[in-house]
Amino acid sequence: MLIIIIKVWRLIIPVTIGLCLMVQTSWADKAYVTDWFRISLRRGPSIENKILKFLPSGLPVEILESQEGWNRVRLLEGEGGALEGWVLSRYLVTRLPWKNQARSLREENARLKEKIARIDEEWAKKVHRELGNTRQLKENHEATLKTVQRLTKENESLRSSQKKKWFVTGALVLLCGLMIGLVVGKRKSSYY
Repeated sequence: MLIIIIKVWRLIIPVTIGLCLMVQTSWADKAYVTDWFRISLRRGPSIENKILKFLPSGLPVEILESQEGWNRVRLLEGEGGALEGWVLSRYLVTRLPWKNQARSLREENARLKEKIARIDEEWAKKVHRELGNTRQLKENHEATLKTVQRLTKENESLRSSQKKKWFVTGALVLLCGLMIGLVVGKRKSSYY
């Protein structure tokens, strides 16, 4: 049993080490050529080596290794494709260069201004629509108030005429009652 475990470990350890060595390129850092410079990409880590290309500020590169103030880099984009060479470490920065940051911020600012303009336009349309609705509601409210006032006056008029009608009816009943009483009273007095 112990022999099997040892054989398995003898197999696992070399495979693990091999896998770790294969993924070495994924450990590479990303950096940029520092602001406001054009730096030389050289064949080796010294100024005596041949210049392969001049790199503009803001160009992204992948740092493959470092050695005594020099970095071996691979170009990430542009004309050079997968070109590799050496540059002085002091000319590389890990942050996005100011020039690129400023360009990015200007683009974002322009997008935000356009978005604000669209929002303002939509808001103005909504406010205009709501003002129209408010005016219509105000006109409806005023018309309803006038109708209520007119109906209130008509109601009071009808109540008043109803009271007069009952008063006149009561007066007629009383008058009729008096006449009947007089007529009946004269007849009774003629019987006595």
